Amino acid sequence: MKKLLLTGFEPFLQFPINPTMSIVEALHGEVVGDFQINGHILPVDFNKAGTTIKELVQEEKPDAIIALGLAGGRYKINPERIAINCNDGEADNEGHTPAGEKIISDGPDGLFSTLPIQQIVSQLQQSGYPAEISNTAGVYLCNHVMYQVLYALQDTTVPAGFIHIPASHELAIEHQRIPSWSQADLTESIRIAIQCL
Repeated sequence: MKKLLLTGFEPFLQFPINPTMSIVEALHGEVVGDFQINGHILPVDFNKAGTTIKELVQEEKPDAIIALGLAGGRYKINPERIAINCNDGEADNEGHTPAGEKIISDGPDGLFSTLPIQQIVSQLQQSGYPAEISNTAGVYLCNHVMYQVLYALQDTTVPAGFIHIPASHELAIEHQRIPSWSQADLTESIRIAIQCL
């Protein structure tokens, strides 16, 4: 059976709950479509997150990779089209605040997702879930991880990319200012995305 590496992130910034963790924990070990899912939680740390996912790719040799991230404030599932070679944004969980430095000093300015993002969006919409391709993964850890994994897999045919999700109801109640989905719908939407591989 094929192996899928599925990653999420720990809580960060003003978000005391990260629903990507619950998705990864729920789907870990599950078989979806042709894939057995192996889930891992990444640290919100510019010095460790990219290294961690690259080590997981080397150790597990997955047949596909989907990294998940929380986009608090968005209300759709957003497969990301492109990652850019830039670290920026607020401090990570270790207090590091990047200031526009390159992720890979001699890397290309941008790298495109190799997931079937059009198909994922179409299938989610047909299933009743709001979804849209996003053309910016930002410059924080989500973009960092997406860029690192795509750079590492440039010379392979392994599909890889990043999907942003809205907040869960649990997080929205804590935060009080963002739209949200049920955790069950968030998890099911990622199952649908995996079935598109």
